Amino acid sequence: MDTGILDREFKALVDGHPRAMMLATQEPRIVYVNRAFQQVTGYDADTVVGEKPSVLSSGYHGHDFYRSMWRQLSTENRWEGLIWNQRSNGEIYPQWLTIYGVEVNESQCYVGTFMDVGDLAGMDEKLASLAYYDVLTRLPNRHLFQAFLESRTGQQDHSPAHFSVLYLDLDFFKEVNDLHGHAKGDELLVQVAQRLHSVLRKGDVLARLSGDEFAAIIEVDSMAGTEAFCERILNVFKEPFVVNDEPHYMSLSIGASLFPLHADEDRSLLEKADQAMYSAKRLGRFRYQVFNPDINRTLLYEETIGQYLSRSIVESQHEFSVVYQPHYMLESGEVTGLEALVRWHHPVLGPVPPSDFIPIAEKRGWIAELTTVVLQNIQVHLKESTFRLPMGIRLAINVSARHMLDDGFVSEITRMRRSTDQLNWELELEITETSLVHFNDQLGLKLASLQEQGIRIAIDDFGTGYSSLAYLQSLPVNVLKIDRSFVARLNQQQADITLVRAILAMAHALNLEVVAEGVENEPQRLILCQLDCKHGQGFLFAKPQRWSEQLFHALDMDQ
Repeated sequence: MDTGILDREFKALVDGHPRAMMLATQEPRIVYVNRAFQQVTGYDADTVVGEKPSVLSSGYHGHDFYRSMWRQLSTENRWEGLIWNQRSNGEIYPQWLTIYGVEVNESQCYVGTFMDVGDLAGMDEKLASLAYYDVLTRLPNRHLFQAFLESRTGQQDHSPAHFSVLYLDLDFFKEVNDLHGHAKGDELLVQVAQRLHSVLRKGDVLARLSGDEFAAIIEVDSMAGTEAFCERILNVFKEPFVVNDEPHYMSLSIGASLFPLHADEDRSLLEKADQAMYSAKRLGRFRYQVFNPDINRTLLYEETIGQYLSRSIVESQHEFSVVYQPHYMLESGEVTGLEALVRWHHPVLGPVPPSDFIPIAEKRGWIAELTTVVLQNIQVHLKESTFRLPMGIRLAINVSARHMLDDGFVSEITRMRRSTDQLNWELELEITETSLVHFNDQLGLKLASLQEQGIRIAIDDFGTGYSSLAYLQSLPVNVLKIDRSFVARLNQQQADITLVRAILAMAHALNLEVVAEGVENEPQRLILCQLDCKHGQGFLFAKPQRWSEQLFHALDMDQ
């Protein structure tokens, strides 16, 4: 080839081009690179001219990848896509590469133009139009992440290196948008992306897949390394996010799959990480779960429940019933109230545990309809009882914070309050602590309005969320219910005794009543009494029972 022609006609044209450019012969050998090439790759012209283009190779792509590339070049005279290459300092990075055939001095050559897709400052109109980056967080989007992952799995015939795929989903993020608006939700997403990115190391990849879902490729060589990395992510989420000087506690659930242990193909790796993430949510959220084969069975079970549940709520509400579990004074054993609990008996599935179907109702948006069914059942019990009901009982009903913001909620609860007032009963609404994490003024006004009607407000499962003293002071609340997980370990773990003591001290300072959930044995009751906890419920006293005259006789409440 006459390099003089190349110098005069080609070099002048492309040396100042903002994108990296390389000219190679059909052999192939590099015959020219421009200044942008040297800036992106770190290689100067003297080092690479005369070398094969493979001098840039990262080793991440297998033979099939390059065969497909050359096949397309031979048929279409053009190839475009994502490719992982290596800089002169050994750093591996993703390029968006375009190759097309040209004729130079009557010789067939190939021009390669590329950019570092990790360098947002260099993103041109073509890449922007392809929408490979998320506009809000400036992270790679799902399409680009899948290209990264496909490239990463393609190196298997070159290197035995291991890596993990993480699927990360924010917990209760819909409530953020519902309660605070999308502008604040977007600001939180930006901060989440920044905090996640702060944990990543050189060579790791983070992307926003959609909404509140993120994914990462992390370079690890063991299961232990994956678990340690997930712990690091969870730890950085223990600090609040601050928007407009207001703290917001965010949590996320993480699923992980390992290459090549769980799969050696990109889509399968991402799917298994996704399945593991849903398993983490099912186990309680704000945790990680590494994929295992049992997860598939669990997801199938949940999908089955979800399908049947939606049908039953719409078409077969008679399948749902309500049982009642008493609250007691821990010292005297005197009954102080009843908690209404929903039960579901499906003709095919049989009895379905509430711990299985209630989270699915929340996740699929059926919780308001389910609560309405519960309220209707209770109304029937109160109005159509053929036996005399006791006076002065507290009736506790579980409700969703999201449901409370619905237009029809207040009228439903007002009808219920009228029924309890006629019996001289107190109505109490229980809301889980985790659903109050994103408490806002609108919900606060709704709670205060209900409280003004004489309705008591209780925080259920207390201790599993992020409540602080300042947070509790701002809530119109009457009761804290200590989560059963702490009560279960009272006679085994000194740390849990210390925690329960702290909760009681905080509650007493704020004039709040405390109810210990899940009291199952006498040692637990005695410890709670010693800690000055007045109220409790659990199997030690009574199991949930159907509405009947026998319920009240058995509890000596008809006197």
